[in-house]
Amino acid sequence: MVNLVRLGTRSPNEFIQLLNTKNETIQKLFLSKITDMTKMIDVKVMLGDATVSEQKTFDPKLIMDYFQNISKNLKGWSTQDVTISNNEDIRRIFMKFEIMEGNYMISGHASIQFHVLLYYKPVQRVIDCQKELAEIIDVTKNREQEFSDNSDQLVLDKLKEMGYKDFDHQKLFEVFYENDEFREKVFAEIEKQSGVDFQKLSEKKTQLFNELDSLLVETYQTTPTLIDDSKLVTGEEGCLCTFDLEFVKDNIKEGLFDPRKMSDTTKENIVKRLDEFANIINS
Repeated sequence: MVNLVRLGTRSPNEFIQLLNTKNETIQKLFLSKITDMTKMIDVKVMLGDATVSEQKTFDPKLIMDYFQNISKNLKGWSTQDVTISNNEDIRRIFMKFEIMEGNYMISGHASIQFHVLLYYKPVQRVIDCQKELAEIIDVTKNREQEFSDNSDQLVLDKLKEMGYKDFDHQKLFEVFYENDEFREKVFAEIEKQSGVDFQKLSEKKTQLFNELDSLLVETYQTTPTLIDDSKLVTGEEGCLCTFDLEFVKDNIKEGLFDPRKMSDTTKENIVKRLDEFANIINS
């Protein structure tokens, strides 16, 4: 009796050993394809300090297209959409598929995991945006420092100009902080007096940051090696292609089954499915 069989796991059973051999062939073909599609090319990028550098990358779209082609050609299988996950600097492209043969379910999972690095496009506009941002930050920082140094007196003077002359400091600031409309009016007056339109500068700063975001370019890095589920979960680079075999009774997956009790027809069909899959991924 065996539990769910992950192909590739050692077994004394001859049929499971045969499936392991088929699985090994599939893994080698899959790795060869992934290795070919993740060959690195050089691209020019700009670093944050405006230095232009060459970095290596591959094209994840080739993997997406490859997985989608596999999915399209898996006749009779139930397949999930090819999906890409995004967790900060780690991405994963994966697909899942399954099929019933007699009372046995073959389920598969193929994926690739890679890291994403961000750079800027090597264009002059990146430098221009950074310069404009630096100028805005300098202006606002200097003005904000002036306000910080003289804020109490500026507020008091402005309040007194507007008729609040006989209040003590505590009462004046209570009026100032409890009345939002009044406070905004005072700030507008102070801003006007300073000669700096802080709202306009803030909007311009947001616009420049958004433009810089639009000038970002991603590069992708992975290692052409087979990994297991645990390495996938811990974020290691690499690819994975696994198959599980389970016994299903009354639409319920059973924890144990005896491969010796499988019919010859079921065994032949399972082997045929793996052979078909090998042909598909190698096409």
